[in-house]
Amino acid sequence: MTYTYIPRGVCSRMIQLEIEDDVIINCQFLGGCSGNTQGVSKLVQGMDVYDAIDKLKGIDCGGRGTSCPDQLANALEEAINS
Repeated sequence: MTYTYIPRGVCSRMIQLEIEDDVIINCQFLGGCSGNTQGVSKLVQGMDVYDAIDKLKGIDCGGRGTSCPDQLANALEEAINS
């Protein structure tokens, strides 16, 4: 399944996901801090969706109450519940 998510409260403008059998095959951010979003994308590749959600949910960036990793966790939750 492919899924597109529009993040809220962060610099990135879009997250595109490819998920198969609850495993993240591909993750790409549009916008945001390029090095950080590329790093997060590579780290979650091949990871179980539920493990990624557990690790990323609640990470804060500069007191915003969210972050690109937290928004990725939200995107993954929406994707598996859609």
